[in-house]
Amino acid sequence: MKPLSAKIAAVTESATIAISNKAKAMQRQGIDVISLSIGEPDFDTPQHITDACIAALKKGETHYAPSNGIPELTGAIAEKITTENKFPCTAQQVIVAPGAKQAIYETCEAVLNPGDEAIILTPAWVSYEPCIQIAGGKPVFHEINEKTFQLDDSLLEKVNKKTKMIIVNSPSNPTGAVFDKKSMQLIADLCTDNDIYAMSDEIYEKMIYGREHISLAAIGAMHERTITINGFSKAYAMTGWRLGYAVGPKEIIAEMSKVQQHSVSQATTFAMWGAVAALKGDQSCVEQMRQEFDKRRQYVMGELKSMGYEAAPAEGAFYAFVRVAGDDMEVASRWLDAGHVAATPGSAFYAPGWIRLSYAASMEKLKEAMARIKRVG
Repeated sequence: MKPLSAKIAAVTESATIAISNKAKAMQRQGIDVISLSIGEPDFDTPQHITDACIAALKKGETHYAPSNGIPELTGAIAEKITTENKFPCTAQQVIVAPGAKQAIYETCEAVLNPGDEAIILTPAWVSYEPCIQIAGGKPVFHEINEKTFQLDDSLLEKVNKKTKMIIVNSPSNPTGAVFDKKSMQLIADLCTDNDIYAMSDEIYEKMIYGREHISLAAIGAMHERTITINGFSKAYAMTGWRLGYAVGPKEIIAEMSKVQQHSVSQATTFAMWGAVAALKGDQSCVEQMRQEFDKRRQYVMGELKSMGYEAAPAEGAFYAFVRVAGDDMEVASRWLDAGHVAATPGSAFYAPGWIRLSYAASMEKLKEAMARIKRVG
């Protein structure tokens, strides 16, 4: 038989999903596994959002909608971006996708030509590299300063004539670090001086603790060359709804729309009505979740410190990124097999020697998980 796609064969599976699947398999065998491996809020979707979705279903909103999203949602997103993120946006600059991951993939397809280089700042989320590869681009990795978890001029060494895009993720998955104004300005200057596009993944913007969230597109004229990625999964506990969006220059959104039309067609119609309610409704639910995550963050970071672990600054998202002695894959396996705690090895995020723990779990589970980690070492 003829060989299958070499391009897809070169893509590795998602390590976070692989670990989660193993933990779930153990749970099905009756093993009491505490899973801290995947980034999913443990809260229910707020009632007013689910009510809006149910109402849409009852009204018959079960048919095709405009591929880029229903006007009520694209308009609400444009308004949110303009008022909250402080850069200009119209509904024509918005595309709603079935998940922020899909929006990231469409961005890579729309921007990159075969051989174009895209810079990934590591430690980094696991799916950026495959999205670049599938689009025919070449990933180029730049390690963030692990003492400050901010950027410095060494980033400039990775830029050349083939550099087409840089991917920014703040707050960061997996580190929880938040880029300051100096780091963001460095990226803006780099892009402007070298005619480079930026993709700014801001999915964790609402989960931030004592720091300021800065949208890259709000710096100078960066909105003219930045594709901002966001969604509803993290802030509104809507992971299974599969709703994300991208905001960017009209010409890029138009190309992304082609990818969407010929692949997934659109986001689910009645789910988009829930997203409208999320943006337009009471935001106290978001703040309540953020405050609870902050309590968990302080507890987990304190426990890890008492065990002697060094950790990245958990300033945003809901992850503790800790340095471990020895092979991180071996340590993660020991925690799972002996301690029944699932965590993701840092190697999955291009950071060997580290492990990511999600504190998007109840305080009861976190306390038991910390006790188990302390016991198995």
